[in-house]
Amino acid sequence: MMRPDLPSFLCLSQESSSSKSLGEKESFTAQTRRGWIPVTSTGMRKVFYTFAVLFTLLFTSIPAFAFNPDEVLSDPALEARARALTVQLRCMVCQNQSIDDSNAELARDLRVLVRERLTQGDSDEAVINYVVSRYGEFVLLKPRFSARTIALWGAPVVLILIGATAIFVFARRRVAVSEGQKLTVDEEARIRDLLG
Repeated sequence: MMRPDLPSFLCLSQESSSSKSLGEKESFTAQTRRGWIPVTSTGMRKVFYTFAVLFTLLFTSIPAFAFNPDEVLSDPALEARARALTVQLRCMVCQNQSIDDSNAELARDLRVLVRERLTQGDSDEAVINYVVSRYGEFVLLKPRFSARTIALWGAPVVLILIGATAIFVFARRRVAVSEGQKLTVDEEARIRDLLG
């Protein structure tokens, strides 16, 4: 028994429990106090997409909870400087987030430390140097330009150049060997005598 106000993929429970002929497909639905629950592939797809959107919205808003309102400084200029600094510092627990985005306890402690140093009158560079002296260069999301970073960034380029040079030299030697040297007149005469 189909109701005209229901979509075609929904049916009444009496119809689904009634005897079916061999060629007909069974329709799976259930009725609750709130109404019909679609259990067909179309209905399940809609339910799946709804839950996927809800989970996406839920988990994309997690970093928004990282920054606590009680950490905010009353001076807007100092707060702007603090936010600019905390974006540059890596959370040592998460390692792929700045301390501004992380909700780890260590990240919170570092945010508070940065704000304390700024309220004591330290410059931005002094705050960064202080944090680096305590945690090392790894705490910086963008490492400073130094001999160590030059070696780190330059190593792939040097290795590519060495590899390209080795390939070029090997290819040149192979071409020289394959061409070979021409036989002298005496060698040609000797071969002719041997052959016959």
